[in-house]
Amino acid sequence: MRFALIAKDKPGALDIRKANREAHVAYLKSTDAVEMAGPFLDENGEMCGSLIVLEFEGIADAQAWAANDPYKKADLFQSVEIIAWNKVIG
Repeated sequence: MRFALIAKDKPGALDIRKANREAHVAYLKSTDAVEMAGPFLDENGEMCGSLIVLEFEGIADAQAWAANDPYKKADLFQSVEIIAWNKVIG
């Protein structure tokens, strides 16, 4: 089953994101569970959140994966939502 992880950064947290980006990208690449991923951009083109499409058997696995993300451990996010998602096109 696929899950969309939608995370929004805390205001003013771009430095936290940049400082932890290398570890975050390495974490994304360390598993076959990530189907696609990328940052949201604000009106200035700066990173301000994340969209990650994950594939796991259940939501508990997706939640456990998200809890180990270096961005989560760095307390970057203001909010994180994980929603079951059905791929139709692409």
